[in-house]
Amino acid sequence: MEINNLKERFIEIYGEKSEFNFLSPGRINLIGEHIDYNGGLVFPCALDFGTYALVKIRDDNKLNFASTNFDLKTSSDVGNLLYKEEDDWANYPKGVIKIMLNKGYKVKGMDILISGDIPNGAGLSSSASLEVLIGVIVNNLFNEGKIDRVELVKIAQQAENEFVGVNCGVMDQFAVGMGKKDKAILLDCNSLSYKYADVKLLDYAIVIINTNKRRSLNESKYNERRSECEEALKIIQREKKVENLCKLTPAEFDKLEYLLKDEKVKNRAKHAVYENDRVISAFDSLNKGELEEFGRLLIESHDSLKNLYEVTGKELDALVEEALKVEGCIGARMTGAGFGGCAIALVKNDKIGGFAEQVKKSYTDRIGYEPSFYSSGIGEGTHEIFE
Repeated sequence: MEINNLKERFIEIYGEKSEFNFLSPGRINLIGEHIDYNGGLVFPCALDFGTYALVKIRDDNKLNFASTNFDLKTSSDVGNLLYKEEDDWANYPKGVIKIMLNKGYKVKGMDILISGDIPNGAGLSSSASLEVLIGVIVNNLFNEGKIDRVELVKIAQQAENEFVGVNCGVMDQFAVGMGKKDKAILLDCNSLSYKYADVKLLDYAIVIINTNKRRSLNESKYNERRSECEEALKIIQREKKVENLCKLTPAEFDKLEYLLKDEKVKNRAKHAVYENDRVISAFDSLNKGELEEFGRLLIESHDSLKNLYEVTGKELDALVEEALKVEGCIGARMTGAGFGGCAIALVKNDKIGGFAEQVKKSYTDRIGYEPSFYSSGIGEGTHEIFE
């Protein structure tokens, strides 16, 4: 939705003009899946579409939230922010504001209109986008922009963990809050140390393809994978002193894998170690503009997630297989938690139209319904829009 349309909608809802505009992006993880909890590196970037907010400061302590995406409109008081199931999506902004108040930051009443173009359930981080958006609004409007951006990222994660009750990691909020145009972030989720890579795509673009099967990596599967990795680490630690699986190089793992008698446990650990190595290689290849090598690493990553970690599912496998058949596509993989959500493909710019058409047909023939395609550049982290 255009900003001018949103301004009109704001007046319709609140009866007055908005004063401030903000944009918070979605994110994709280029490579590095299911290794953050194994001490590994992730390699996300911000998208150039996401969640808009129009804001007007009130004279009282009332917080009003409305959205163009949902019918729900809610009101709360700054001094009495409670989780309410009926408030649905508005619990995310309430949670961020509550944590900020607890930390001693200033907040006043606001009328806020939210409008997002990140599809829900696609694994592109609509919740993290909304959380960081609210943190930046409160920082800019009431705290003179003095709150460190990494602190805002941590607050957003804390709100989702403690207020909403979703045990997410920090990657999504970090990518949304710390994104830079045409750069990806090499991030250690444990230490929060990070560095940027130039994303030199040259004649290529990253195409995001939604399976249109909502992400459904359920808690039991997720916990299963984590416990299998923990079991592998305990066994390896009897032979070698190592803090976590991703501190091992592939060569070191190859010498130790004989210790892992259970095939599943061995496969999970092997994915973690080799995927972490792929992330490091992907950082180097993108910085150098070596796109063929980057594409090869994407394919390897998907194969590992399919065969060793077993988190892809027929929809994601179909997307990746059909994408790689099309001329001009040099790499593809699932992105996100798996079992639905999105894949990404590296496609030559002048082939994107034909690519989308061919993949849509072949995927629909195999799965029975159409995928969706999103064209996105790599955008800035959450920011205020000045006109």
